[in-house]
Amino acid sequence: MRLRALLISMTLCGAAAAAAHDYQPAFDPSRLKGPAAGPANEIMVLGSPHLSQLPKTFRASSLSLLNERLAAWKPQAIAVEERSGPQCDFMRRYVERYREAIDSYCWDTAPARAATGLDVPQATAEAEKLLAAWPAAPSSAQRWRLAAVFLAGGESTSAMVQWLRLPAAEQRAGDGLDDALVARLQKLEVRPNESVMIAAQLAARLGHERVHAMDDQTAGRPYTDRKAAGEAIMKAWDNPANAKRKKEDEILDQGVGSAEGLLALYRAYNAPAHVAATFEIDFGAAMSEPSPQRFGRQYVGYWETRNLRMAANIREVAGVTPGTRLLVIVGASHKGYLEAYLHQMHDVRLVDTAQVLR
Repeated sequence: MRLRALLISMTLCGAAAAAAHDYQPAFDPSRLKGPAAGPANEIMVLGSPHLSQLPKTFRASSLSLLNERLAAWKPQAIAVEERSGPQCDFMRRYVERYREAIDSYCWDTAPARAATGLDVPQATAEAEKLLAAWPAAPSSAQRWRLAAVFLAGGESTSAMVQWLRLPAAEQRAGDGLDDALVARLQKLEVRPNESVMIAAQLAARLGHERVHAMDDQTAGRPYTDRKAAGEAIMKAWDNPANAKRKKEDEILDQGVGSAEGLLALYRAYNAPAHVAATFEIDFGAAMSEPSPQRFGRQYVGYWETRNLRMAANIREVAGVTPGTRLLVIVGASHKGYLEAYLHQMHDVRLVDTAQVLR
Protein backbone atom coordinates (compact mmCIF):
# COMPACT_ATOMS: atom_id res chain seq x y z
CA MET A 1 0.00 0.00 0.00
CA ARG A 2 2.80 2.38 0.87
CA LEU A 3 4.50 1.67 -2.45
CA ARG A 4 1.25 2.24 -4.30
CA ALA A 5 0.66 5.51 -2.43
CA LEU A 6 4.20 6.63 -3.23
CA LEU A 7 3.74 5.89 -6.94
CA ILE A 8 0.43 7.76 -7.00
CA SER A 9 2.04 10.71 -5.21
CA MET A 10 4.93 10.79 -7.68
CA THR A 11 2.52 10.64 -10.62
CA LEU A 12 0.46 13.50 -9.24
CA CYS A 13 3.56 15.62 -8.55
CA GLY A 14 4.78 15.01 -12.09
CA ALA A 15 1.40 15.98 -13.50
CA ALA A 16 1.32 19.11 -11.35
CA ALA A 17 4.81 20.08 -12.51
CA ALA A 18 3.82 19.56 -16.13
CA ALA A 19 0.65 21.59 -15.62
CA ALA A 20 2.63 24.42 -14.02
CA HIS A 21 5.06 24.36 -16.93
CA ASP A 22 2.29 24.47 -19.53
CA TYR A 23 0.02 26.97 -17.79
CA GLN A 24 -0.98 30.00 -19.84
CA PRO A 25 -2.92 32.85 -18.23
CA ALA A 26 -6.39 33.46 -19.62
CA PHE A 27 -6.00 37.23 -19.22
CA ASP A 28 -4.04 38.81 -22.08
CA PRO A 29 -3.85 42.63 -21.91
CA SER A 30 -2.56 42.84 -25.48
CA ARG A 31 -5.93 41.56 -26.74
CA LEU A 32 -7.87 44.22 -24.82
CA LYS A 33 -6.85 47.35 -26.69
CA GLY A 34 -8.44 50.74 -26.18
CA PRO A 35 -9.58 53.42 -26.01
CA ALA A 36 -13.10 53.23 -27.38
CA ALA A 37 -12.88 56.89 -28.40
CA GLY A 38 -10.01 59.24 -29.07
CA PRO A 39 -6.51 58.54 -30.38
CA ALA A 40 -4.42 55.72 -28.94
CA ASN A 41 -0.78 56.18 -28.00
CA GLU A 42 1.51 55.36 -30.92
CA ILE A 43 5.02 54.22 -30.00
CA MET A 44 7.85 53.51 -32.40
CA VAL A 45 11.00 51.84 -31.06
CA LEU A 46 14.07 52.70 -33.11
CA GLY A 47 16.88 50.21 -32.49
CA SER A 48 20.17 52.06 -32.83
CA PRO A 49 23.87 51.31 -32.76
CA HIS A 50 25.74 53.33 -30.18
CA LEU A 51 27.23 56.01 -32.41
CA SER A 52 30.35 56.24 -30.26
CA GLN A 53 31.18 52.66 -31.26
CA LEU A 54 30.88 53.15 -35.02
CA PRO A 55 34.01 53.30 -37.22
CA LYS A 56 35.86 56.59 -37.47
CA THR A 57 34.39 57.09 -40.95
CA PHE A 58 31.07 58.01 -39.30
CA ARG A 59 30.08 61.65 -39.61
CA ALA A 60 27.16 63.50 -38.05
CA SER A 61 26.07 64.41 -41.59
CA SER A 62 25.53 60.69 -42.27
CA LEU A 63 22.39 60.92 -40.11
CA SER A 64 20.62 63.28 -42.51
CA LEU A 65 18.38 60.73 -44.30
CA LEU A 66 17.54 58.93 -41.06
CA ASN A 67 16.62 62.17 -39.29
CA GLU A 68 14.51 63.29 -42.25
CA ARG A 69 12.41 60.13 -42.08
CA LEU A 70 12.01 60.38 -38.32
CA ALA A 71 11.01 64.03 -38.58
CA ALA A 72 8.44 63.18 -41.26
CA TRP A 73 6.78 60.77 -38.80
CA LYS A 74 6.30 63.82 -36.51
CA PRO A 75 6.71 62.36 -33.03
CA GLN A 76 5.19 64.49 -30.28
CA ALA A 77 7.66 63.24 -27.66
CA ILE A 78 11.03 61.48 -27.72
CA ALA A 79 12.47 59.08 -25.16
CA VAL A 80 16.14 58.08 -25.01
CA GLU A 81 18.32 55.43 -23.40
CA GLU A 82 19.65 57.60 -20.61
CA ARG A 83 19.34 57.61 -16.85
CA SER A 84 17.17 60.39 -15.46
CA GLY A 85 18.54 62.86 -12.95
CA PRO A 86 16.25 61.53 -10.19
CA GLN A 87 17.44 57.96 -10.81
CA CYS A 88 21.10 58.96 -10.59
CA ASP A 89 20.28 60.90 -7.41
CA PHE A 90 18.65 57.75 -6.00
CA MET A 91 21.62 55.55 -6.93
CA ARG A 92 24.03 57.93 -5.24
CA ARG A 93 22.26 57.15 -1.98
CA TYR A 94 23.26 53.50 -2.42
CA VAL A 95 26.74 54.06 -3.76
CA GLU A 96 28.18 50.67 -2.78
CA ARG A 97 25.59 48.84 -4.86
CA TYR A 98 25.54 51.22 -7.83
CA ARG A 99 29.09 52.60 -7.89
CA GLU A 100 29.90 51.29 -11.37
CA ALA A 101 26.65 52.57 -12.88
CA ILE A 102 27.13 55.97 -11.24
CA ASP A 103 30.69 56.27 -12.56
CA SER A 104 29.64 55.18 -16.06
CA TYR A 105 26.30 56.91 -16.55
CA CYS A 106 25.68 59.71 -14.05
CA TRP A 107 27.16 63.13 -14.73
CA ASP A 108 28.34 65.06 -11.68
CA THR A 109 25.79 67.85 -11.32
CA ALA A 110 27.98 69.86 -8.90
CA PRO A 111 28.98 72.48 -11.53
CA ALA A 112 25.32 73.12 -12.39
CA ARG A 113 24.37 73.18 -8.71
CA ALA A 114 27.05 75.83 -8.14
CA ALA A 115 25.68 77.88 -11.04
CA THR A 116 21.99 77.60 -10.10
CA GLY A 117 21.94 76.87 -6.38
CA LEU A 118 19.69 73.86 -7.04
CA ASP A 119 20.24 70.22 -6.15
CA VAL A 120 18.70 67.46 -8.28
CA PRO A 121 15.26 67.31 -6.55
CA GLN A 122 14.99 71.10 -6.50
CA ALA A 123 16.07 71.40 -10.14
CA THR A 124 13.64 68.66 -11.22
CA ALA A 125 10.77 70.52 -9.55
CA GLU A 126 11.91 73.85 -10.99
CA ALA A 127 12.10 72.45 -14.54
CA GLU A 128 8.53 71.15 -14.29
CA LYS A 129 7.41 74.52 -12.94
CA LEU A 130 9.08 76.40 -15.80
CA LEU A 131 7.67 74.07 -18.45
CA ALA A 132 4.15 74.34 -17.03
CA ALA A 133 4.22 78.11 -17.64
CA TRP A 134 6.41 78.05 -20.75
CA PRO A 135 5.57 80.78 -23.27
CA ALA A 136 5.01 80.19 -26.96
CA ALA A 137 8.00 82.39 -27.81
CA PRO A 138 10.53 82.15 -24.97
CA SER A 139 13.41 84.59 -24.77
CA SER A 140 17.04 83.54 -24.93
CA ALA A 141 17.31 84.29 -21.21
CA GLN A 142 14.48 81.86 -20.50
CA ARG A 143 16.20 79.17 -22.55
CA TRP A 144 19.53 79.78 -20.78
CA ARG A 145 17.77 79.44 -17.46
CA LEU A 146 15.93 76.24 -18.39
CA ALA A 147 19.11 74.70 -19.85
CA ALA A 148 20.97 75.42 -16.61
CA VAL A 149 18.12 73.98 -14.54
CA PHE A 150 18.03 70.84 -16.68
CA LEU A 151 21.78 70.40 -16.14
CA ALA A 152 21.36 70.84 -12.39
CA GLY A 153 18.66 68.15 -12.52
CA GLY A 154 20.94 65.72 -14.35
CA GLU A 155 19.08 66.03 -17.67
CA SER A 156 21.89 66.90 -20.07
CA THR A 157 20.08 65.95 -23.27
CA SER A 158 17.08 68.12 -22.43
CA ALA A 159 19.52 70.96 -21.73
CA MET A 160 20.95 70.31 -25.19
CA VAL A 161 17.47 70.73 -26.72
CA GLN A 162 17.30 74.21 -25.20
CA TRP A 163 20.82 74.99 -26.44
CA LEU A 164 19.97 73.90 -29.98
CA ARG A 165 16.81 76.00 -29.99
CA LEU A 166 18.81 79.17 -29.28
CA PRO A 167 19.82 81.36 -32.23
CA ALA A 168 23.49 80.75 -33.06
CA ALA A 169 24.45 84.20 -31.80
CA GLU A 170 22.79 83.45 -28.45
CA GLN A 171 24.54 80.14 -27.83
CA ARG A 172 26.59 81.60 -25.02
CA ALA A 173 26.60 82.01 -21.26
CA GLY A 174 23.78 83.86 -19.54
CA ASP A 175 21.19 83.72 -16.74
CA GLY A 176 22.66 80.81 -14.75
CA LEU A 177 24.25 79.11 -17.74
CA ASP A 178 27.87 79.92 -16.94
CA ASP A 179 31.02 79.27 -18.94
CA ALA A 180 31.58 75.82 -17.42
CA LEU A 181 28.08 74.69 -18.38
CA VAL A 182 28.41 76.16 -21.87
CA ALA A 183 31.62 74.20 -22.32
CA ARG A 184 29.81 71.01 -21.34
CA LEU A 185 27.03 71.63 -23.86
CA GLN A 186 29.52 72.43 -26.61
CA LYS A 187 31.34 69.17 -25.88
CA LEU A 188 28.10 67.16 -25.87
CA GLU A 189 27.00 68.67 -29.17
CA VAL A 190 29.91 67.19 -31.13
CA ARG A 191 30.39 63.88 -29.29
CA PRO A 192 29.01 60.87 -31.23
CA ASN A 193 25.88 60.01 -29.28
CA GLU A 194 22.44 59.06 -30.57
CA SER A 195 20.69 60.87 -27.72
CA VAL A 196 22.11 64.18 -28.94
CA MET A 197 22.77 63.70 -32.66
CA ILE A 198 19.38 62.11 -33.28
CA ALA A 199 17.03 62.77 -30.35
CA ALA A 200 18.03 66.29 -29.29
CA GLN A 201 18.48 67.46 -32.86
CA LEU A 202 15.09 66.03 -33.81
CA ALA A 203 13.40 67.49 -30.71
CA ALA A 204 14.75 70.96 -31.49
CA ARG A 205 13.73 70.63 -35.14
CA LEU A 206 10.17 69.67 -34.21
CA GLY A 207 9.75 72.37 -31.56
CA HIS A 208 9.96 70.15 -28.46
CA GLU A 209 11.33 71.57 -25.24
CA ARG A 210 12.85 68.38 -23.81
CA VAL A 211 13.47 64.67 -24.26
CA HIS A 212 12.61 61.94 -21.74
CA ALA A 213 15.26 59.75 -20.11
CA MET A 214 13.85 56.23 -19.85
CA ASP A 215 16.81 53.92 -19.13
CA ASP A 216 17.12 52.11 -15.81
CA GLN A 217 20.30 50.85 -14.16
CA THR A 218 18.86 49.85 -10.79
CA ALA A 219 18.51 46.17 -11.78
CA GLY A 220 22.26 45.57 -11.66
CA ARG A 221 23.88 43.79 -8.73
CA PRO A 222 27.59 42.94 -8.53
CA TYR A 223 28.41 39.30 -9.30
CA THR A 224 29.92 37.34 -6.42
CA ASP A 225 32.75 36.33 -8.80
CA ARG A 226 32.87 38.86 -11.59
CA LYS A 227 35.81 37.28 -13.41
CA ALA A 228 34.17 33.85 -13.54
CA ALA A 229 30.85 35.38 -14.59
CA GLY A 230 32.48 37.31 -17.41
CA GLU A 231 34.30 34.23 -18.66
CA ALA A 232 31.12 32.12 -18.59
CA ILE A 233 29.04 34.65 -20.50
CA MET A 234 31.78 35.37 -23.04
CA LYS A 235 32.00 31.63 -23.69
CA ALA A 236 28.24 31.53 -24.27
CA TRP A 237 28.55 34.39 -26.75
CA ASP A 238 31.13 32.46 -28.77
CA ASN A 239 28.57 30.88 -31.10
CA PRO A 240 27.92 30.60 -34.85
CA ALA A 241 25.14 33.19 -34.83
CA ASN A 242 27.51 35.75 -33.33
CA ALA A 243 30.19 34.95 -35.89
CA LYS A 244 27.62 35.53 -38.63
CA ARG A 245 26.53 38.83 -37.05
CA LYS A 246 30.12 40.09 -36.94
CA LYS A 247 30.51 39.49 -40.67
CA GLU A 248 27.23 41.28 -41.37
CA ASP A 249 28.26 44.22 -39.21
CA GLU A 250 31.59 44.51 -41.02
CA ILE A 251 29.70 45.00 -44.29
CA LEU A 252 27.22 47.49 -42.77
CA ASP A 253 30.00 49.45 -41.06
CA GLN A 254 31.62 50.14 -44.41
CA GLY A 255 28.73 52.46 -45.29
CA VAL A 256 28.47 54.61 -42.16
CA GLY A 257 30.32 57.48 -43.81
CA SER A 258 27.35 58.20 -46.09
CA ALA A 259 23.70 58.98 -45.41
CA GLU A 260 22.55 56.09 -47.61
CA GLY A 261 24.88 53.63 -45.89
CA LEU A 262 23.87 54.65 -42.39
CA LEU A 263 20.18 54.45 -43.27
CA ALA A 264 20.82 50.92 -44.58
CA LEU A 265 22.41 50.03 -41.25
CA TYR A 266 19.35 51.29 -39.34
CA ARG A 267 17.04 49.35 -41.62
CA ALA A 268 19.03 46.19 -40.91
CA TYR A 269 19.15 46.78 -37.14
CA ASN A 270 15.36 47.20 -37.02
CA ALA A 271 14.48 44.18 -39.16
CA PRO A 272 12.74 41.21 -37.46
CA ALA A 273 15.63 38.90 -38.44
CA HIS A 274 18.10 41.10 -36.56
CA VAL A 275 15.92 41.11 -33.45
CA ALA A 276 15.54 37.32 -33.53
CA ALA A 277 19.29 36.79 -34.05
CA THR A 278 20.06 39.03 -31.08
CA PHE A 279 18.29 36.59 -28.79
CA GLU A 280 20.11 33.62 -30.31
CA ILE A 281 23.49 35.35 -30.07
CA ASP A 282 23.13 36.82 -26.61
CA PHE A 283 20.34 36.12 -24.17
CA GLY A 284 19.26 32.72 -25.40
CA ALA A 285 22.89 31.56 -25.37
CA ALA A 286 23.46 33.02 -21.89
CA MET A 287 20.33 31.38 -20.52
CA SER A 288 21.71 27.96 -21.46
CA GLU A 289 25.31 28.39 -20.29
CA PRO A 290 26.17 25.59 -17.83
CA SER A 291 28.07 27.24 -14.95
CA PRO A 292 27.10 25.90 -11.49
CA GLN A 293 26.52 29.49 -10.33
CA ARG A 294 24.07 30.03 -13.24
CA PHE A 295 25.80 33.24 -14.22
CA GLY A 296 23.99 33.34 -17.55
CA ARG A 297 20.59 33.19 -15.93
CA GLN A 298 21.60 35.95 -13.52
CA TYR A 299 22.54 38.05 -16.55
CA VAL A 300 19.23 37.31 -18.29
CA GLY A 301 17.37 38.19 -15.10
CA TYR A 302 19.13 41.55 -15.00
CA TRP A 303 18.38 42.14 -18.67
CA GLU A 304 14.67 41.36 -18.42
CA THR A 305 14.30 43.44 -15.26
CA ARG A 306 16.05 46.40 -16.85
CA ASN A 307 13.87 46.23 -19.95
CA LEU A 308 10.69 45.90 -17.91
CA ARG A 309 11.61 49.05 -15.99
CA MET A 310 12.49 50.84 -19.21
CA ALA A 311 9.12 49.84 -20.67
CA ALA A 312 7.40 51.19 -17.56
CA ASN A 313 9.22 54.52 -17.94
CA ILE A 314 8.20 54.70 -21.60
CA ARG A 315 4.60 53.89 -20.74
CA GLU A 316 4.64 56.62 -18.13
CA VAL A 317 5.65 59.22 -20.72
CA ALA A 318 2.75 58.25 -22.96
CA GLY A 319 0.37 58.03 -20.02
CA VAL A 320 0.86 61.65 -19.00
CA THR A 321 -0.58 62.88 -22.30
CA PRO A 322 -2.87 60.19 -23.76
CA GLY A 323 -2.89 60.06 -27.53
CA THR A 324 0.84 60.76 -27.80
CA ARG A 325 3.00 59.78 -30.77
CA LEU A 326 6.23 58.75 -29.05
CA LEU A 327 9.61 57.91 -30.57
CA VAL A 328 11.89 55.70 -28.46
CA ILE A 329 15.58 55.63 -29.41
CA VAL A 330 17.42 52.73 -27.79
CA GLY A 331 20.30 50.34 -28.31
CA ALA A 332 19.21 47.72 -30.85
CA SER A 333 19.47 44.81 -28.38
CA HIS A 334 16.59 46.33 -26.40
CA LYS A 335 14.21 46.70 -29.33
CA GLY A 336 12.58 43.25 -29.30
CA TYR A 337 12.07 43.25 -25.54
CA LEU A 338 10.63 46.75 -25.38
CA GLU A 339 8.23 46.12 -28.24
CA ALA A 340 7.06 42.86 -26.65
CA TYR A 341 6.49 44.48 -23.26
CA LEU A 342 4.88 47.65 -24.62
CA HIS A 343 2.55 45.57 -26.80
CA GLN A 344 0.97 44.27 -23.60
CA MET A 345 -0.29 47.75 -22.72
CA HIS A 346 -3.96 48.47 -23.36
CA ASP A 347 -3.46 51.98 -24.72
CA VAL A 348 -0.40 51.43 -26.92
CA ARG A 349 -0.18 50.83 -30.65
CA LEU A 350 3.27 49.91 -31.88
CA VAL A 351 4.43 51.45 -35.14
CA ASP A 352 6.47 49.41 -37.61
CA THR A 353 9.88 51.09 -37.82
CA ALA A 354 10.52 49.54 -41.23
CA GLN A 355 7.62 51.49 -42.74
CA VAL A 356 9.02 54.78 -41.46
CA LEU A 357 12.58 54.02 -42.63
CA ARG A 358 11.60 53.01 -46.18
